[in-house]
Amino acid sequence: MDHDTRLYLISPPDVPDAAAFLALLEQVLATGMVTAVQLRLKRRGEAQSDPGLLATLARDAVPLIQSAGAVAIINDLPDIAVETGADGVHLGQSDMRVKDARARLGPDALIGATCHASRHLAMEAGEAGADYVAFGAFYPTNTKDTEHRPDPDILTWWQDVMEIPCVAIGGIVPDNAAPLIRAGADFLAVSAGVWNHADGPVAAVKAFGEVIARTLGEAR
Repeated sequence: MDHDTRLYLISPPDVPDAAAFLALLEQVLATGMVTAVQLRLKRRGEAQSDPGLLATLARDAVPLIQSAGAVAIINDLPDIAVETGADGVHLGQSDMRVKDARARLGPDALIGATCHASRHLAMEAGEAGADYVAFGAFYPTNTKDTEHRPDPDILTWWQDVMEIPCVAIGGIVPDNAAPLIRAGADFLAVSAGVWNHADGPVAAVKAFGEVIARTLGEAR
C-alpha cells in the first residue's frame, strides 16, 4: 500500500447555532487529524447549499479552518469561495463544470468533483483539471439522497490509473472505514460519522485516526 489516508470533514447539513458549531469545529481541528473541511449547508433532498447561510458561516469558519492548517472547501458555490478566501470548491454533477470553476477561481484553487460510481465521470473530471475526485456513497447515509453504491475496488482502480487523489464518501463511520482505506482512499469524507458520534465529534475523529493508523500499519 503506497498511499496515506486522511480525514476530510464535511459540516453538518444544518447549523442552527453558528457559534456553537464553530466552537466544536475548533476543538475537532485541534486534534490535528483533519486535513480538509467542506462547508456544506444542504439538507437532504435540497439541490444546493443555501448561499446566504453558507456565506455567513464561511466568513468565520474559513479563517478558523485555515489557521489550524487545514484546507477550507466550499460546496457548490465558487463565488462564495472567492468572497470568503476559501481554498477551493467541491462540485456535484449538476453544479458548475470543473473547467468553468477553474476559470473563475484561478490556477491555485482546489477543485473537487463528485463522480458517484462512474469511472468515466472521474476520468473526465481529472482531464478537466480537478484536483481530486469523490466516489460514493459507499454505505447507506441519512445525510443526503443517494442512488449510487460503488464497490471499493473503484478506489484501487483509480490509484492504479491516476495520480490525483480520490475521496471516499457516504455513510462512513470508524467501524466500516477499513475496507475503503485498504482499497486506496486518499481521503475519507465524513459528516454524520463525526457530528453524530455517540461520544462526540472529538472522540469520533480520534477513532477514525486510530482506524487509519491501524489499517495502514497492517497493510505495510
